[in-house]
Amino acid sequence: MMTTVATTGGMTVATTMAEEVTMTTAEPPDTASEQAANSGRRVLSTRFRILGFVLLLVLLALLVSTFVTWRLLIAATNERMDSLLHGEIEEFGRLTESGVNSRTGERFTSVDEVLAFAITFNLAQPNEKFLGYIDGDFAYESRLQAPVRLSEDPVFATLAGSVDETLADLYESGAGEVRFIAVPVTLAGDPAKGVIVAAYFADQERQAADEAARVMLLVGGGTLVLASLAAWILAGRILRPIRAITDAARQIGETDLSRRIDLRGDPQDEIAELGATFNGMLDRLEAGFDSQRRFLDDVSHELRTPITIVRGHMELLDTQDPEDIAETTALVDDELDRMNRLVTDLLTLARAEQPEFVVPVPTDAGTLTHSIFDKVGALADRRWMLESVAWSTVLLDAQRITQAMIALAHNATHHTEPDHHISLGSRIMDGNLWLWVSDSGTGLEPGTERRVFERFARGNSARPDGAGLGLAIVGAIVAAHRGRVSVDSSPGRGATFTLVLPGVMADDEPAAAEAANLPPSNKKTSSADDTQTVDSNRRVGDTKRMRLP
Repeated sequence: MMTTVATTGGMTVATTMAEEVTMTTAEPPDTASEQAANSGRRVLSTRFRILGFVLLLVLLALLVSTFVTWRLLIAATNERMDSLLHGEIEEFGRLTESGVNSRTGERFTSVDEVLAFAITFNLAQPNEKFLGYIDGDFAYESRLQAPVRLSEDPVFATLAGSVDETLADLYESGAGEVRFIAVPVTLAGDPAKGVIVAAYFADQERQAADEAARVMLLVGGGTLVLASLAAWILAGRILRPIRAITDAARQIGETDLSRRIDLRGDPQDEIAELGATFNGMLDRLEAGFDSQRRFLDDVSHELRTPITIVRGHMELLDTQDPEDIAETTALVDDELDRMNRLVTDLLTLARAEQPEFVVPVPTDAGTLTHSIFDKVGALADRRWMLESVAWSTVLLDAQRITQAMIALAHNATHHTEPDHHISLGSRIMDGNLWLWVSDSGTGLEPGTERRVFERFARGNSARPDGAGLGLAIVGAIVAAHRGRVSVDSSPGRGATFTLVLPGVMADDEPAAAEAANLPPSNKKTSSADDTQTVDSNRRVGDTKRMRLP
């Protein structure tokens, strides 16, 4: 922005010249490559962290499940050995309960005979052992195949060989743990004291459980490898949108914000939501930069003309001619006023894309309509008429809607003559508030209905002072209310501009009609003070609300 000051005949005139300045900042290649490398390391580190976390969970699950299973198998094996030991003792009791040797059919004559019969009759299972002791000394055993010879172990003989009552206990032998039950044996007429022992080598019996645990660890290890591979692939898929975000952010330039993340085919999860949010942020940034760029382009385009006019007249100014000075001063003032209006309109359009541009509050549509009608009458000498009034509560920004309606009315004054009429009105239709400004002027050329709402579009108006921003501001205000604006026009028959706004909170027309002693509103009756509404192309004004020039 450059300011030029010209002094002529004691008069100082300041003109502001808009210059387009383009600043381009380039990131050093080393910095960009370093950021890319750091980003790659961060993503790779994240992938490794995910992989490590998954592997840790799988490993912990494997160890816990293997340990619990192993302990359950050990407990089941111990319970089975104890059950078998008690079963062997019970069977020994049944065999000797009658006191008759089932092989010979004769009665037992000694403790030695009882022990020999019992041990030789029962067939020991693998890792199972039967022993017989008489008066503390070893006498019989079931089989020689055993991890160790308990018959030759004096400590075990002392512990189990001379018990006076049944003993169930554990013994740590050279081959590991031994679970045994020792039962004393006596026979009437024989003073000898015998003991029969049923024992299991527990560690050897538990080898099946140990082997099962080893198999589980081996299978779990293979599963861990497969889980690692799956976790690596899954982490890559999960982090793919993040890499896309990183690539998109790296490729975004000061003048190109069109890069987006492709989310097609991705699952709808939190990562996809992050990508969608990032795309939305880029949309807002791009819209903001485009708005700023358009604003600067519009300013540089529209300010050139008045600045050129002012500069040309200042260069040709005759400082010795008072009349020339007065004419030039008037022209400069007029151009500065036009520039001021132009800048004000451009600022309004720039703010229109900000969330705080409109502040909707519950507003009485009828009061708003009457207020707008009272204000537009001072714009020009025309036949102003109020066609109908909607008595409803609507959520809108009354100041912005008033600004839009006055802009439409002001636009209508430039397309009409003093004997033409300009009418306003409001109505509730299809749950929306309809506001319109209708005139009987020259109308619009066919095909220009949409173009008149674009910036700097002047339609077929011959106005020399118009910048073509008034209707663009109207469109921005309506869009900020999430409404729509339409125009119905034909050459020579005038034009009707209609604002359709959502946000109707309560329809008070029946109450208003009853208060005014009128029938409720329907398709044939408007909510104006006392006016019947006729066909839209034959609207008539409310005689109570009519201003004549």
